Amino acid sequence: MQREKKKYLFDILQFINSIQEFTKEIKSYSEFKNNNVVFRAAERELEIIGKLINRIKKTDSNIVISNSSKIIALRNRLAHDYENINDDIIWGIIKNHLSPLKSEIENLLTQP
Repeated sequence: MQREKKKYLFDILQFINSIQEFTKEIKSYSEFKNNNVVFRAAERELEIIGKLINRIKKTDSNIVISNSSKIIALRNRLAHDYENINDDIIWGIIKNHLSPLKSEIENLLTQP
């Protein structure tokens, strides 16, 4: 795998770790929604993850990331249509989809 793509994957992993660190003490959606700093930080990190996955997808179709189209679509909505984002979707992504994405990225990073 090219060095640039490995860098993108490594960066995605770092952003996932950041989101998990930001939210590790938050136990409920209402607590998450009421913590504006954590909420906005998590949104921004998800936006960047989407941007990086889009770069990977455009440069190497051999790298397969589950739900990449949905992740990119989320990024586009966060960047361009943020007022129509349902906040509980962000919470659901963090609670249900971030860990599987992390495992997938970690596996991709182990490939030559």
